Amino acid sequence: MTSHPPQTMIWRTQPTLDALNRLGQNTALSQLGIEISEIGPDYLAGTMPVDARTRQALGLLHGGASCLLAESLGSIAATLCIDFPHQQAVGLEINASHLQAVREGVVTGVARPLRIGRSAHVWEIRISDEQGALVCVARLTLAIRAARPTPRSLS
Repeated sequence: MTSHPPQTMIWRTQPTLDALNRLGQNTALSQLGIEISEIGPDYLAGTMPVDARTRQALGLLHGGASCLLAESLGSIAATLCIDFPHQQAVGLEINASHLQAVREGVVTGVARPLRIGRSAHVWEIRISDEQGALVCVARLTLAIRAARPTPRSLS
């Protein structure tokens, strides 16, 4: 049996799931049915339906929708690790490998940090289908900068 070290809480801010899902109201997240589903000690998870909103013309999950789920989870997770509202995390680059087609159901993304730095974060987001098959792996790089005014709140 392998022993794993205890997971360390990485969050500087720990809002409720309700607060995080309110943050997505009237945004692309709510339009695509994306919901934050879990806050773990070192990860953030969210779900997205595979339906008319997220399929491409051939009836498969659209790669852009997978990227939107990945960038949303990584950006929200990074925001929980910084001095929000005095700082903000903004996407610089996303890379996604689409590994398996999905036609229906719900996909779940899990964002975990690869590096949490003062001026940049790198997050890996793994998206799986309902059977646990890996659908997409994305890597998101974010810049951490001084915040500009925003009408959104984490509370």
